[in-house]
Amino acid sequence: MRNSGEVVRRKSRQRERIFEYIQASMDHPSAQQVYDALREEMPALSLGNVYRNIRILIEEGRIVARDFGDGIERFDAITGTHYHFVCERCKRVSDFSMPVQERLTEAAQAVSAHSIRGHTIQFFGVCRDCGKKTRRA
Repeated sequence: MRNSGEVVRRKSRQRERIFEYIQASMDHPSAQQVYDALREEMPALSLGNVYRNIRILIEEGRIVARDFGDGIERFDAITGTHYHFVCERCKRVSDFSMPVQERLTEAAQAVSAHSIRGHTIQFFGVCRDCGKKTRRA
């Protein structure tokens, strides 16, 4: 039995393909990047469809929206706490493999009157690819 406020959505091939693309992407794509990558494969896809399906995926908790300070909303299929690296040259964003430091959340709670639920960290620098280009020049 369903709650009366629960929205029932039928499965959508476009939505599933958008989710698969975001899930497989290591660079946290924007809606425009998702659209550009999938439009040849799915000629009926529009940028509006991409935005609509991304909002549904967020509501379902399957992806999260992330802002890395460049004014572009990006999407991530890893919904749990994890860290990121942002290249200052090419602006590529990637997951940063480092254990989550729960002590930081606990330390923040100890000095705050707010209710702290978690934290996020973004590391900035020059990615390996951009570093190689600099060394070759």
